[in-house]
Amino acid sequence: MITKSDEPDLVVERVQTGVRMEKRLLKVLKALAEYHDMSLGDLLEGIVLHAFDGKCAFGKESLQRITDLKRIFGLNLDASASHRMRDRK
Repeated sequence: MITKSDEPDLVVERVQTGVRMEKRLLKVLKALAEYHDMSLGDLLEGIVLHAFDGKCAFGKESLQRITDLKRIFGLNLDASASHRMRDRK
């Protein structure tokens, strides 16, 4: 679950990146970041770090929020869509 840790901050070097992503997926991520009062980059870092450890980044409440946001933004994709998405021509 993504939460603010009580442990000391870690100093890191962040870089700007241009990443392409499915439009509705990005809308859900941005809305979720806003809901948690964090930047999109912080949210993505948390998701990736949890995934690298084989853990879910979200608790029950956040998963319900994601379900709601997916419905609101018409995102009907799930993990089975991974590696099968192609750009519209």
